[in-house]
Amino acid sequence: MAYLGMDLSRFILEEERKHPDATGSLSMALTAIETAAKIIAAHVRMAGLADILGQAGKTNIQGEEVQKLDEFSNEVMIKHLSDSGQFFALASEELDEPLCSPKGVNGKYVIAFDPLDGSSNIDVNVNIGTIFSIHRRVKGTEEDFLQEGYKQVAAGYIIYGSSTMFVLTTGNGVNGFTLDPSVGLFLLSHPNMKIPEKGKIYSINEANSKKWIDRGLTDYIQTLKDEGYTSRYIGSMVADVHRTLIKGGMFGYPADKKNKSGKLRLLYEAAPMAFIIEQAGGKATDGRTDILQIKPTDIHQRTPVFLGSKKEINQLLEFIK
Repeated sequence: MAYLGMDLSRFILEEERKHPDATGSLSMALTAIETAAKIIAAHVRMAGLADILGQAGKTNIQGEEVQKLDEFSNEVMIKHLSDSGQFFALASEELDEPLCSPKGVNGKYVIAFDPLDGSSNIDVNVNIGTIFSIHRRVKGTEEDFLQEGYKQVAAGYIIYGSSTMFVLTTGNGVNGFTLDPSVGLFLLSHPNMKIPEKGKIYSINEANSKKWIDRGLTDYIQTLKDEGYTSRYIGSMVADVHRTLIKGGMFGYPADKKNKSGKLRLLYEAAPMAFIIEQAGGKATDGRTDILQIKPTDIHQRTPVFLGSKKEINQLLEFIK
C-alpha cells in the first residue's frame, strides 16, 4: 500500500507485487533511470559553478546546438541504462541511431529518452528535465522502437527545478516523487495525480501564430482569451506539461509553415507525455489522432502536440477538425 513519503524503489517493488507475472526486470530498469536522474540533478544544481554551461561546439541529429549539460546528461543516461542490463537498445535525442547495449543482450525492454529537455533554457536557470519512454522488446530490431504509444510499459519525466521531481506511470495511474537531498531518496509526494477536468491556463508560443497552418487554432486561442484564460509559456516541455498536469488547461506545440510536421519528437517527448496525461485523466492529440494511437515510422519522427484537460482538448478539436 503506497503512502506519502514512501521511497521510489519501494513503491516500484510494491507495484510489482500486484502483478504475479512480474519478473523484477522493470524495477531494475526504473532504478537505473532513478540513479541517472540523481546524478544529473546534482550537476544541474552546480551548473553556475562548474564548467558545464554553454555550448559543446557541435549539433545533434535534430540540427540543434548541443549544450555541455546535454552531452553530460546523455552520457550519464547511456551508461546507467546500459549497465543495468535491462535494455536491449537505447534511442536518444542526441544519437543518430539506436544504440545496442552490450550488457542488454537479454534485456526485455527498449527505451527512448530526451536526456535534457529544454536545454536552451540551461544558461538562464529555467526548469529543464529528462523524459523517457519504455517499450517491450519484441523482435530485437529497430522496429521495437516503432510501437504505438499505448503499448508503453512505463513513461515518465524528471523535472529539475525548485525541487527535483520524478513523475512516473506504469499504466496504472500517475505518481510523483520529490527528491529529498538530505537522504538522497525520491519520496512519494504526489500520489495518484489527476489533471483537473478544466483549467484556466493555456500554454503555447503565440509568437508563431502567423505561421500556424491551421487557422482554426487562432480562433480557439482567441476563444480561450475571451473566456478569461491566462497564458503561461516557459519553452521547456517538461515544465509546461508539469504545470498543465497539476493545474489543468492546455499545452500545445502545433505544426507551422516552418515545421510542417510539428517540432516535438513522437518517441521521446510526445508519446511519453501523452501517456502520462491520459493516465492522469486528460487527453492528447496531434489535432486529428490520439497521440498514443500513432504508429511511428522513424526514430526521430516529429508531430504536432496538444494535451491537457479534457474540456480544453475537446474544445480545441471542435475548432480544428
